[in-house]
Amino acid sequence: MDVVALLGDRPAEALMRGQVGTVVDTLDSDTVLVEFSDDQGQAYAIAPCPRDALLVLHYEPEAA
Repeated sequence: MDVVALLGDRPAEALMRGQVGTVVDTLDSDTVLVEFSDDQGQAYAIAPCPRDALLVLHYEPEAA
């Protein structure tokens, strides 16, 4: 359930670089399913995304 941001635009899903979503499933070793929701928690897109097209966001310090 990582929180991620898109590294590039996804016009087919009407998603832009920087949009934030939550990983909800692992489809295979290279692809995850990401849910994009509004401030009220309503999903507006669910898209399979390659792992290398995502930036995992961290809200607490982690050891490097």
